[in-house]
Amino acid sequence: MLLVLRLILSVLLAVIAGNMIKKLKLPSILGWLIAGMIIGPHGFALMNESLLNAEWYQITIHFFEATVGVMIGSELVWKRLKKAGKMIFVTTLTQSLGTFLIVSFAFSAIFHFIDLPFYMGFIFGGIALATAPAPALSIVKEFETEGPVTNALIPMAALDDIVGSVVFFTTIALVSNKLSAGDSPAYMIPLVIFAPLLLGAVVGAMSGYLLKKENSSIITLAILLTTLAVSVILGLTVNSFLSDPIINFMLVGMAFSGVLANMVSEERLEEILIAFNPILNLALIMVILSLGAPLDYHLILGAGWFTAIYIVSRTLGKYFGAYFGASITHAPETVKKYLGFTLLPHSGVSLVFTGIAVSTLSASAPEEAVIIQGTSAAAAVINEIIAVFMAKKGFEWAGEFHKEENYQRIEAR
Repeated sequence: MLLVLRLILSVLLAVIAGNMIKKLKLPSILGWLIAGMIIGPHGFALMNESLLNAEWYQITIHFFEATVGVMIGSELVWKRLKKAGKMIFVTTLTQSLGTFLIVSFAFSAIFHFIDLPFYMGFIFGGIALATAPAPALSIVKEFETEGPVTNALIPMAALDDIVGSVVFFTTIALVSNKLSAGDSPAYMIPLVIFAPLLLGAVVGAMSGYLLKKENSSIITLAILLTTLAVSVILGLTVNSFLSDPIINFMLVGMAFSGVLANMVSEERLEEILIAFNPILNLALIMVILSLGAPLDYHLILGAGWFTAIYIVSRTLGKYFGAYFGASITHAPETVKKYLGFTLLPHSGVSLVFTGIAVSTLSASAPEEAVIIQGTSAAAAVINEIIAVFMAKKGFEWAGEFHKEENYQRIEAR
């Protein structure tokens, strides 16, 4: 009960911090993220290790991760994707693989000159290419952004996780084989991609069948939350049989709502999402708070050249990779110029990948494991604060801040 009270108080403090940041015309998510770091184990420890490691807390966060995934999947309506499908698929590949190549090349070159194994560069590249969709999506929701950049980002957030998982686990499998550090985790590649998609799609089809019929908002919400909870429980069950839990619950939620969204009419989908909106608001706060809590803000003081190189090379990869993909597919000018900024948030996925990389290297290359862990942790703190601000500016520069325009019109009157 004490841990539950700690969590409730933490959420309230995050909401207050978000509202304070909002007064500075910055996105609320930045307040949630900073609040997480301050009240996390490395700060005042309101959200202490006991809370973060509690099984009920982990299950709760997984459910909310799936909830955020529902927001992504609800945009994967086939009729809409056909209009911009080529641009989204191509740009996802160019920004993901472009980031992997630029970061890998930068670190491999540096490690060659300072006598460290060149393969570490590819591990950094594999960690760097992933994008954490929740921060940018929270900005989309808060400022009611609408336009080409928003339309490209939301489905891309789902595809980016898939590409990131394939490249990262392939890289780790090759490095593991080279070091002969036990069994190769190559079997995880299909599992990490197809298991969550299959689970979400099957339960999503059940949910879509039940939700086709119009009901009151309360019954609609009850059906949606119950079926979503079933998909999460199935994901947790799969994880319990594996040595390393690999189910991405955001992908589960994305597949769940992607199937559902294509089974119901657009009018019915809008009704479902309106009923779901209050739960989504809470989910975004919880997920971002959970991302911020493990981050040690003291690492900012100890950040070195590796951290700076990581952040700069990753930024270049994301921005110019997105620019190149949007250019060759003749995307709108705003997508070419500003989509890359919305892809900079990173911390949640990067910390998961970092943990897997460190566990792979710790037995046979402990010194390299320490370098990867320290660099990625410091970069997660610094990059996330910068990335949230830049993502917000990207939408603003693209002219997609409709809510802000409405505020200005009201004030003008």
